[in-house]
Amino acid sequence: MRFSRRPRPHAFTMTELLVTLVVIAVLAGIAIPVYNMVVRRSHASKCLGNLRSLGMSLNLYLPDHNNTMPDWKAARESKEDEGPAIDTELPAYGATEEVLRCPGDRRGLWEQTGTSYFWNSALNGQHVSNLNLMGLTDTPTAIPVITDKEAFHEGAGDGVNILYADGSVQNRVRFTAEPQR
Repeated sequence: MRFSRRPRPHAFTMTELLVTLVVIAVLAGIAIPVYNMVVRRSHASKCLGNLRSLGMSLNLYLPDHNNTMPDWKAARESKEDEGPAIDTELPAYGATEEVLRCPGDRRGLWEQTGTSYFWNSALNGQHVSNLNLMGLTDTPTAIPVITDKEAFHEGAGDGVNILYADGSVQNRVRFTAEPQR
């Protein structure tokens, strides 16, 4: 009588399974933070585009108002607050709800107040020529017009996005009141 050996089905050893799990965990540990950083950077880029669009809406507003900067609130506490602000006046000049909302606004400031952005109320009522705005000064980038309400873009080396009087938009790391040591 002859006994034949049946082939044993091949199975992974415990060591092979553990090595595979460790490799997957390491790859996930690298991929998740990179993915989060890419998402934050895309939000910051979209926000810069929103500020650029708000600047274009403001440029449409100015000729209709004798090239005088608007007299707006810096920000409203809630959508029920009365008075002119970015989100109540610029929609007539092309600013959509999507443009008024920063994609990095995770606290819901847009839902509460109507916009994710601050207006520089120091510019209220100033004539463009008096301020030497819109590229007529040596340092037009020194005059911020609209900024993020908060540092929505922190975490990837980014902080607050700013629209300047010359129409440029830039990202600035959040300023602190404490001196750096």
